[in-house]
Amino acid sequence: MAVTESAFDPTQIPEKPTLDGIEAEWAQRWQDEGVYAFNRSATRDQVYSIDTPPPTVSGSLHMGHVFSYTHTDTIARYQRMTGKSVFYPMGWDDNGLPTERRVQNFFGVRCDPNVAYQPGFTPPFRGDPPKDHQPISISRPNFIQLCEELTHEDEKIFEDLFRRLGLSVDWEYLYTTIEDRSRRASQRAFLRNLARGQAYTQEAPTLWDVDFKTAVAQAELEDRERPGAYHNVAFARSDGQGDVVIDTTRPVLLAACVALVAHPDDDRYKPLFGKTVRTPLYGVEVPVLAHPLAQIDKGTGIAMICTFGDLTDVIWWRELNLPTRAIIGRDGRIIATAPNGLESPSGIAAYEQIAGLFINQAQTKVVEMLRESGAMLGEPRAIMHPVKFFEKGDRPLEIVTSRQWYIRNGGRDTDLRGALLNRGENLVWHPDHMRHRYSNWVEGLNGDWLISRQRYFGVPVPVWYPVDADGATVHDSPIVPSEDMLPIDPSTDVPSGYTADQRNQPNGFIGDPDVMDTWATSSLSPQIAGKWEDDADLFGRIFPMDLRPQGHDIIRTWLFSTVVRANFEHNSLPWKNAALSGWILDPDRKKMSKSKGNVVTPVDLFERFGSDAVRYWAASARPGIDTAFSEDQMKVGKKLATKLLNATKFVLTFPQPDVDAKPTHPVDLAMLARVAETVREATVAFDQYDYARALERTEAMFWWFCDNYVELVKGRVYNSQGADAAGSAISALRLALSALQRLLAPFMPFTTETVWRWWQNGSVHTATWPTAAELGPIGDSAILDPIGEILSQVRRAKTDAKTSQKTAVTEATVSATEAVLTAFELGRGDLSDAGSVRSWVTVSSAGETTVSAVLAPPEPAS
Repeated sequence: MAVTESAFDPTQIPEKPTLDGIEAEWAQRWQDEGVYAFNRSATRDQVYSIDTPPPTVSGSLHMGHVFSYTHTDTIARYQRMTGKSVFYPMGWDDNGLPTERRVQNFFGVRCDPNVAYQPGFTPPFRGDPPKDHQPISISRPNFIQLCEELTHEDEKIFEDLFRRLGLSVDWEYLYTTIEDRSRRASQRAFLRNLARGQAYTQEAPTLWDVDFKTAVAQAELEDRERPGAYHNVAFARSDGQGDVVIDTTRPVLLAACVALVAHPDDDRYKPLFGKTVRTPLYGVEVPVLAHPLAQIDKGTGIAMICTFGDLTDVIWWRELNLPTRAIIGRDGRIIATAPNGLESPSGIAAYEQIAGLFINQAQTKVVEMLRESGAMLGEPRAIMHPVKFFEKGDRPLEIVTSRQWYIRNGGRDTDLRGALLNRGENLVWHPDHMRHRYSNWVEGLNGDWLISRQRYFGVPVPVWYPVDADGATVHDSPIVPSEDMLPIDPSTDVPSGYTADQRNQPNGFIGDPDVMDTWATSSLSPQIAGKWEDDADLFGRIFPMDLRPQGHDIIRTWLFSTVVRANFEHNSLPWKNAALSGWILDPDRKKMSKSKGNVVTPVDLFERFGSDAVRYWAASARPGIDTAFSEDQMKVGKKLATKLLNATKFVLTFPQPDVDAKPTHPVDLAMLARVAETVREATVAFDQYDYARALERTEAMFWWFCDNYVELVKGRVYNSQGADAAGSAISALRLALSALQRLLAPFMPFTTETVWRWWQNGSVHTATWPTAAELGPIGDSAILDPIGEILSQVRRAKTDAKTSQKTAVTEATVSATEAVLTAFELGRGDLSDAGSVRSWVTVSSAGETTVSAVLAPPEPAS
């Protein structure tokens, strides 16, 4: 939309402009006027599409959301002003553990896929169940209905807050990750992965959270420093030739030991390779083997292989073809039945003393028994060491054997890994160094993407299995639905060719009980937002998308998994650019997060400073850089917004010049040259996704415009130098103001809309982005600094004399180079007005510019 002045009525400008209440006013008007509506008729080259992160609906939004979503919004607003039709949807991620827990705790229910659907179900509570209440089991469809009921209220609060923040999303394209369309897309993509051999199921060692009772993927791990202890434990050689001593932090796993392992080049243990030892307490004979992953310089140099203590155990177990001797159950207790191979009466008696105990209890008991048997040498040695946790968990992860679903991600396929690394290289990263986080993650993968979860709420794995005549489940021949049946829930839906009464019966079928990891659905956010397969016309206009904005901490999860899915389904990247935001840090330089309890909620800050001031703070942060939370910065933002109101009011106070009036004065043309340079700098910065740089240059220009240029030409505007000179200044002021308001619009949408509509048609947010060309002929901006320095010295003389700036200067002498004096002559009239200087003397010199001023005597008191 071209910029055209309205029939300007200065009476429409408030006597005392205020920021109060502008957010609610403009949020409603933008909605009513469809300012941010996506134009479905735009061709792909005219569209700018954004894969907006869907925030998790599990409580409340915090400043981390305000921070990163503001960054995205500045880009969206800039692109819209450059003429693009911006596809900027919003989604709510209501699929996953946080939502499941919240629904359980709010309604007093738990999800059980084995329970039949109950139409018209009424939950026992709607908030605050008694502490002694035992949750009642309900079907998955009933649970999803309760989820939709509860999250609908949260989502309305989220939407209201995002509207108050000024996000320019098109709310007509709102989606949720648990709605039918999202579940259909998630299940469709999975079934296509399965058909192409990109998804598979197998029984395998799996990282397991004993509290959540679910498998955990590699991308969901985090290391936490925890206290532990090394224990020297002696294994008796089977040939009676002494002991082999190992160092272990987990003697509790001695019953799960299947071998000892040392490095093949370790001379200490080469004679033992191929021989056997017996496990202390249990007397199980296990081999001594060689493997290059064994560390010569760690502990005693020889370690026990257990099934399973850590991920290295899994590698050894797989590559050395060892048996499985699992002792830890999914509930975090020692399994009641002794593992295979443990047969001696004394060994079984020792095992019975730990059976049924929690792991930490069993560890204490094993150490006690080792002391009594003499197999532990010395006392435990305390250490601090990293332990793997589920990122949402409270207890260390265990490794259990279970059947799970996986999607190939290059962890076990070098060709696929190379293809995904190439995708990362072809993606444009902002900032560029973030690409290394992606490549480091992909190169370090040691397994495929585990996508199944042993939870009840989520997108179900859309398969059933045949049950043979003996009642055994045939996992190798899954029954899949046709795509027109999607979405399905195997716990309630029946596969084609079967009847409901054949469920869980011999020669019948059984539904897969698991749901897919929330990332398995979120990884399809471009497809879900773009209505993939449901609206081919829309999808063709927006995919591949132009931008994925997100936090740098989830490159390994959300970004990578989205690349994996697009690579398989579309043989392309899902977007052209990835823009990464940093974290917000608290005063102690720690990341703000709900789990740490140091988050700040935004509503109070909106009330105290205004939305634009909060946005100003957020947009001042460099892309990808962690930034300190700062109310002081918000105060600066509020000051900037207030100044924009007042500066606009001042400029528009003067009568609109004749339509033919153009800037002609050298000072005005020089100012416009400086504005033009700022426009170029801000445009380049935005094109490089450096919104902070664009704000920095625009803000600096705006304050210079207000504090220097406006003050310099104020006298001329008031007609001190004649009508033509005044017309030049007023025209220049309006041209600069129009450009500056538009430059600030992506950052301060409410304030800029307020002042824009005082004198322009339509919304500033659909106006064209300013260009240097629209400013017309420009002058030499080099004259501005010398003129500003002369005026500054005149003012300083008055300040030093402790007199008013209105005090007249009878004579001012300027000593400067010829270049400075040339600039001075061009600004002489404005300098005389601004400095109240009656006469000037100029002296040519080679040194620095100096100004000496003779002040008029103060006016006698009346």
